[in-house]
Amino acid sequence: MTAAAPVHEFAVEVRDGLTQREQKTLPARYLYDELGSTLFEAITLLPEYGLTRADERVIARCAPELPSQFLGEVVIAELGSGSGRKTRRILDAFRAHQSAIDYYPIDLSRAALDTCRAELASLARVTALECTYMHGLRHLAARRHPDRQLFVLFLGSTIGNLDRPEARHFLADVRSCLKPGDALLLGADLIKPVDIMLPAYDDALGVTAAFNLNLLTRMNRELDASFDARSFHHLALWNARESRIEMHLCSLSEQRIAIPGAGCVASFRTGETIWTESSHKYTIEDLREMAHGAGYRVSGEWVDAAWPFIEALWLAE
Repeated sequence: MTAAAPVHEFAVEVRDGLTQREQKTLPARYLYDELGSTLFEAITLLPEYGLTRADERVIARCAPELPSQFLGEVVIAELGSGSGRKTRRILDAFRAHQSAIDYYPIDLSRAALDTCRAELASLARVTALECTYMHGLRHLAARRHPDRQLFVLFLGSTIGNLDRPEARHFLADVRSCLKPGDALLLGADLIKPVDIMLPAYDDALGVTAAFNLNLLTRMNRELDASFDARSFHHLALWNARESRIEMHLCSLSEQRIAIPGAGCVASFRTGETIWTESSHKYTIEDLREMAHGAGYRVSGEWVDAAWPFIEALWLAE
């Protein structure tokens, strides 16, 4: 399965996002082309970015406890699987409880899915779905065997890329694909001191800057745009009111950029930004309230002490 007309969708969103009069925006998912996904994997190895290591520690703790939450055989789907590195422990845990595992990584990055398939093929029957999260999940939910339970993984802190109303709506959409007894394992980054959070999005080596600036290169390549990455710089901010880190691309001068593939010209003032990503941070109480509001029951919570990060197991009621 592939996403429908991805270049066309990219063009539409670029035109809509870069011709706004107030804040220019682009969806964070477009950061993750082949190069962007590779750069993000590098970010997870940086000393400033403790989130991924915390997530891995938490998964190592919770994975052995997960199979006992299900009564029968389980189909595992992962939203935004990336390389699937963290998923290995979960598949290992389920292999001790059922003879074969069907695993469906869902991602827009073909390169990430190829890596995921190669890494995990020895542990499960891997069927990669190259599409949006909900497209893939609805496809899977409609075709699964009625006697098998569905376990959805949403690891990392991708839920933080959505603003609060979007996150609530997304979690309700996921719930609409589940039957009672199905489950969601949700990863989320918790609020911590700003001097710890901010460097994770503005590292000393500039890898996160390259990840963000790559979006300009992608528009040049796919939409024949004329961005000069040297005329923008990466900017990371903490928005205390909204409890989120924001990533922006800031124009260093007044400029007009032709984007023929999107049928538009984007004008920038000096200091004007393209808002490319949000990373919302949560409290445990925030997440519990969101779970209940979307139709889940909280069944388990595992929190890392060194870098406050949570994996929460929610059962569909």
